[in-house]
Amino acid sequence: MAASSIPPSTIIVRKSLLLSTTTFSFPASSLPSSISLPQKHIHRRLLLASSSSSAAVPSDSKPAAKKETVYFDGGAHYGDLLANLVLGLTILWLPLTLAAVSRAFNLRYRFTNLRVTVISGITGEDRSDFSYKVIKDVQVVPRFIGEWGDIIITLRDGTKVDLRSVPKFREIAKYCLSMADQPAVVKESGAKGF
Repeated sequence: MAASSIPPSTIIVRKSLLLSTTTFSFPASSLPSSISLPQKHIHRRLLLASSSSSAAVPSDSKPAAKKETVYFDGGAHYGDLLANLVLGLTILWLPLTLAAVSRAFNLRYRFTNLRVTVISGITGEDRSDFSYKVIKDVQVVPRFIGEWGDIIITLRDGTKVDLRSVPKFREIAKYCLSMADQPAVVKESGAKGF
């Protein structure tokens, strides 16, 4: 919002909440007469608040070695949730439906040129990052009719990272192997259910 588009009788209050900024505007005439702010002061605050989000990096800081570019950033495939919701109408499938709903709302995968990130939890407090250099093996398991699948990444220390219901799982697995400097042969297991 540009400062010139604000009517002179409007007061702007900005409140920052975690990741978003909320702007409230209301006529200045609705304020009690005891509160009196000059218009120049309000515009100055607005300009300072909007320019602080795009702060420049100091020139004396060291440049980053590599810029991180995102290859894939997303959650579980929507088809996994839809199929499990339909099958959840049966009482027997209800626990798997609850697991699919939890995956859909609480899980995000991010593959960049530097690392793999798995963010889980309601507020994203559980985060796992690992570099491509520690990847030993990548296996994929297709689900449904191959629309989505699971990616099992084995790390050099023997840890297995299981990524469930990943869209474009074959392309992502090949990308992981290529970034790990390994031959791009993805081991694919047969489908073992939903």
